[in-house]
Amino acid sequence: MEKARDGSREKLDYIDGLKGIGALMVYLCHFVFAFYYAAYTLLPEHVNTKTAIELWIGKTPLNFFYNGNGAVCLFLVFSGFVLCLSYFRTRDRAKLRAGAFKRYFRLMPVILAVNILIFILMCLGLYQNNETAVFTKSIPWFQGFNQFEPSFLRMLYESLLGCFVRGSNDYNGVLWTIPYLFWGALLVYLAAYLVGENRLRYITYGVMILVSLRTDIYFSGIFLGFVLCDFYTTQKRVIRAYRRFQALPLLVFLLGIYLTSYPSIGTELPGTVYGILPAAYTVIYHIAGAVLLTAGVLGCDWLQGFFSGKVFVYLGKISYSLYLVHFPVIAVFSCWFFLKLQGKMAYGLTVGIDFILTTLLILALSALSNRYLEPVGVWMEKGIERRLNQKKPDPL
Repeated sequence: MEKARDGSREKLDYIDGLKGIGALMVYLCHFVFAFYYAAYTLLPEHVNTKTAIELWIGKTPLNFFYNGNGAVCLFLVFSGFVLCLSYFRTRDRAKLRAGAFKRYFRLMPVILAVNILIFILMCLGLYQNNETAVFTKSIPWFQGFNQFEPSFLRMLYESLLGCFVRGSNDYNGVLWTIPYLFWGALLVYLAAYLVGENRLRYITYGVMILVSLRTDIYFSGIFLGFVLCDFYTTQKRVIRAYRRFQALPLLVFLLGIYLTSYPSIGTELPGTVYGILPAAYTVIYHIAGAVLLTAGVLGCDWLQGFFSGKVFVYLGKISYSLYLVHFPVIAVFSCWFFLKLQGKMAYGLTVGIDFILTTLLILALSALSNRYLEPVGVWMEKGIERRLNQKKPDPL
């Protein structure tokens, strides 16, 4: 597709690239929390290195790469941005109706498949996070997952309904975000359908964001991504002016990195680059950072080219599967490998080899899921779309 200077017509590969980075950050977060817990808690008693370097990393913007809450906020903003992108380009309301009807079937099949796998792994007693946490000093976080008697009906409920209605996540901890990706999307589709062409629509958007800030702040992430999409595709004159000075979007991007990397522990951090910010607003920092980071990329050609790289775009392609499959791999394979080598070589070397093998396995499983499981949802979506597009008989 021909690329326009204002970025309104090109295929936004860099958004896919950013989604891939967001999913990778969540995986890194859970791996780091499992094996280098001090990088999160910033407490000396959780240190696993001789130099305690994880304490230093955790107090710098380097923790951006494993900041799980920041990554979730990024994921929500990116999702909100792409949901109505096609509508704002075409003004075809049918796309909104189809998107709303298809949303459940887009998300559910992979959730169900991964939860069935988790159920089998639990029945076989293969979760070893309990034992591993003792050696890695991550008992407060890592030891509690999936330590209950598995029930097929309970797992089925979580997969088909519970995670959508109230974020049930007993089997797969990452499912707590599904209500935002599901209900948030439906609200965004509804807002676009009702006021998407109204000149005063930004007032409605503002109300949506304010209500979410007072009720459940994470919904504001997907709403802000949606508003950013509207503004980016409809306010072309402003966007052109913004893009004219590439230093401005780059500064916005860097500010986004700074805010998104604010340590999730939520404590005061005097003497660090975060010392000027009160700790009480961590989630707000992460959501604001996600919006600024996205806005920075939307305005900077260099950043767009970087995040459009094949590796990032491929990660974006498998990001949903990667997000869902990574934790059971850590709790089963990573823990098994670590326990086999624990005490036989240096801690850092063991975890380093474990990380490489775990990453390769997660990427392989994500690729398989993307190829064979996600198309099930696409097949269901197309069936819904065909029904919606059936020609209705003309009224007499």
